Amino acid sequence: MPNTVPPPNIIPWPPLIFIGAALAAFALGRVAPAPEWLDGDIAEGIGWAMMALGLGLDIVAVLTLRMHEANILPNRPASRLVTTGIYAWSRNPIYLGNGILLAGAALAFCNLWFLLAAAVASFAVLRLAVLREERHLAARFGAAWEDYRSRTGRWFGQWNDDN
Repeated sequence: MPNTVPPPNIIPWPPLIFIGAALAAFALGRVAPAPEWLDGDIAEGIGWAMMALGLGLDIVAVLTLRMHEANILPNRPASRLVTTGIYAWSRNPIYLGNGILLAGAALAFCNLWFLLAAAVASFAVLRLAVLREERHLAARFGAAWEDYRSRTGRWFGQWNDDN
């Protein structure tokens, strides 16, 4: 099938948004640190585990795309519809992983600004990338995309969160 459908975005929003959110959270944490009660070994351990989970999702998702020789860049047209592996569990495992990574940083670094950054970045990525990517995939892959969308949640599992 020739790729005549334009890319979902011209600007690669997701990495820019998540990196910008992390930098903003770090800076805000220096200006307005978290309360002392958050600082503890248990919270830090949970945070590092969350960060490892988020990074693990990112790595597995990227390797899955590479294995299928699918485009990974969010500002380029989709070359293949990958629906297996981690993509059978989540339509957006990289963005999910990035959000978990930022949320984990809140606990690991005792900086609640990372939690706010995770929420704001995830919402921005939804509006600026995910919704556009979904329209792109629908135009590019038609019925195959609709079948995949109906059985795999936007973020995880079969939770239908398309509305």
